[in-house]
Amino acid sequence: MSRVTEIRYVGYAVADLEAEQTFYRDVWGLKQVADQDGMLYFAAEGHAEHHVVRLRQAEQKRIDVIALATDSRSDVEALHDKVVAAGCTIIFAPRDLATPGGGYGFRFFSKDGLPFEISSDVAPGTARQMVRWDAVPQKISHIVLHSPDHKAMVQFFVDVLGLRVSDWLGDFMCFLRCNSAHHRLALLPGPACLNHVAYDMLTLDDMMRGISRLRKMGTNILWGPGRHTAGDNTFSYFTTPNGFAVEYTSELEHVDFESHVDKVHVPGPTVMDQWGIGVGGPQTMPHPQADAGLFTPVEA
Repeated sequence: MSRVTEIRYVGYAVADLEAEQTFYRDVWGLKQVADQDGMLYFAAEGHAEHHVVRLRQAEQKRIDVIALATDSRSDVEALHDKVVAAGCTIIFAPRDLATPGGGYGFRFFSKDGLPFEISSDVAPGTARQMVRWDAVPQKISHIVLHSPDHKAMVQFFVDVLGLRVSDWLGDFMCFLRCNSAHHRLALLPGPACLNHVAYDMLTLDDMMRGISRLRKMGTNILWGPGRHTAGDNTFSYFTTPNGFAVEYTSELEHVDFESHVDKVHVPGPTVMDQWGIGVGGPQTMPHPQADAGLFTPVEA
């Protein structure tokens, strides 16, 4: 069955492009790999995905695209047909992509209005073998979204895009997998918007050393360091200069995609953070507001 198998990248529009570029390149630890048609592209050191972040200048910040991977052109076409059947608005039908790395894909708006791309055959970038103490991201770990009907959106990702439920936190947060990683997407109630994008660090030591670098360069931690229960991953949350939430994480649990049985974690202080030693908490994260780009496509 055709399904989404991985995360590719997130495209952002930002009011202060230079500040965001400097953050991702010089502070967060990505490498700039392309500059095309006014858009900047950044890759992670430890993975061959061509790019994981795309930035462009705009008067108002917004999410331009959340790009997901599937395995083949036939999977792209099959998923396009399923998305159409689900009643979503198509931005463009399957076609060869002109963005760096190329590929074959389509874009659509979710029922909430967030823009998604599903693609295959994107040219790989360069990656290097990472070692302990590198303290820069390997790749995107997961993306968390808000939805005004988060349970319906969970069913969309399961029924249409082929993801599976790994766990729930109460009845308000659902963790979804598209491969062996415990979660690649998660859904929370709220206005349609991005909550945060998390990046895998090689080890817990790399996460902690990364926190140290960020603090020394003027980016203070919002919440953490800690360890969640669902997925058992460590966490540390920050915001970019333009106000988007990002996370360093490590040691995310891996499960069997086919056989893992989901469960419900009862919310509580030691469920949200098993260590209970970090600064801040969920209340210190940016307050969710409907994305400024809902149902408004961008040209590329």
